[in-house]
Amino acid sequence: MSDDQVAGELKKMTAFIRQEALEKAKEIQIKADEEFAIEKSKLVRQETSSIDSQYEKKFKQAGMSQQITRSTLANKTRIKVLSARQELLDGLFEKARAKLGDYSKDKGKYQELCKNLILEGLYAMNENKVVVRARKEDYDVVKKAIEGAKDEYKKSRDGKEVQVQLDEKNPQPEGCSGGASVVGGGGRIDINNTLDERLKLLETDALPMVRTSLFGKNENRRFQD
Repeated sequence: MSDDQVAGELKKMTAFIRQEALEKAKEIQIKADEEFAIEKSKLVRQETSSIDSQYEKKFKQAGMSQQITRSTLANKTRIKVLSARQELLDGLFEKARAKLGDYSKDKGKYQELCKNLILEGLYAMNENKVVVRARKEDYDVVKKAIEGAKDEYKKSRDGKEVQVQLDEKNPQPEGCSGGASVVGGGGRIDINNTLDERLKLLETDALPMVRTSLFGKNENRRFQD
């Protein structure tokens, strides 16, 4: 081969190698771009998933916090309402308690009331002999009430008599608003029919009815006491 032929062959070989190198480089670049795109997409999905997860977590936390806040406010409001209602009920019974002493001003009506309270005790006790305790200032009225209760008891029990004695040694304590208590069973049984005690019973027994009358029926209340 001549030098020109050798140079030509070398030129061809160089061009071939160059072309191979360019194609290889292009192939590597394409593959690198594909791998980069895949990795980029993977990273984007991971970050997107992480952001979504964080957002969902914060959204749930915000919702829970809002529920807690609403529940707290509702409970505080409910407590205030219940407290206001209880204050109103306490005020009503306190006013009634303050007026208990007025019952003894009308001697005729008060004597009838004492008679009925004593009679109720006689029926409940169902004994042949009992004692009655009352306020010192009521002794005259209560003595008459005792006679009336004895007569009515005798009529209702086909002539059965009962001995009723006023216990003047043990009067009702200071501050008692009136009424009487019937003691039997050798002093072991005391039916307290004083006005103060009857108001306590009324406060307990009538409270559900009073509550319903004032505030309406509470559908959420399981026990009406």
